[in-house]
Amino acid sequence: MRNLRITVEYDGSRYKGWQKQKEGIPTIQDKIEKVLSKMTGEDIQVIGCGRTDSGVHAENYVANFHTESKYSVDAMLDYLYEYLPEDIVVREMKDTSERFHARYKVKSKTYVYRINNNKFRNVFNRRYVYHSDVKLDLEKMRKAAEVLIGTHDFQSFTSLKPGTKSTVRTLNYINITEKDGLIEIEVNGNSFLLNMVRIIVGTLMDAGKGEIKPEDVERIMNEKRRSEAGPIAQAKGLFLKSIEY
Repeated sequence: MRNLRITVEYDGSRYKGWQKQKEGIPTIQDKIEKVLSKMTGEDIQVIGCGRTDSGVHAENYVANFHTESKYSVDAMLDYLYEYLPEDIVVREMKDTSERFHARYKVKSKTYVYRINNNKFRNVFNRRYVYHSDVKLDLEKMRKAAEVLIGTHDFQSFTSLKPGTKSTVRTLNYINITEKDGLIEIEVNGNSFLLNMVRIIVGTLMDAGKGEIKPEDVERIMNEKRRSEAGPIAQAKGLFLKSIEY
């Protein structure tokens, strides 16, 4: 039995996230499994590095699957490229250790959220970048972000119902950069809760607009209530950038 590791790039605009759901609901996992199963004649189950929300994109999503197929890696890549929709590309594939597990072996994930902070939206990237014509104060956003670094209870920053599971997570860094009005918020952590990155971004944007003070973020976190944090930023601006093992 072979264990194959793949790296996937996808535009999540028309999908209900990564994870397979009931028949008829379009997801990235479902599309890849169907093509692999047809190619190998096996019931292929793809193990992903984690969930992504509906509408969220990925630049380097990692997954693995097991197969008895003797097809070469190049032949499989060619087949996937031909039969997957144009908005999903398996860019890399390699045989890996039987012990490799795309989800359990993850050490950290990096997400990036992109904001067009110019007066006008860009017609060419509008599906992948959130547009805000309200000028954001990056220094206030950076000060607010500092409060979130480290190991904390992020109950205020998730759509999960309280008590569903542990909401303690570790954020290693949040980098906020800007060039020509394009702001990138890069968030790295050991794991993320439902909607966590998008709620963090929404809260940081509130700080950047002056609607909350950077020091309010600690109070928001300590309250452990979703209603205290900012809105959920739109999914289209969020990308899974990389996975570290």
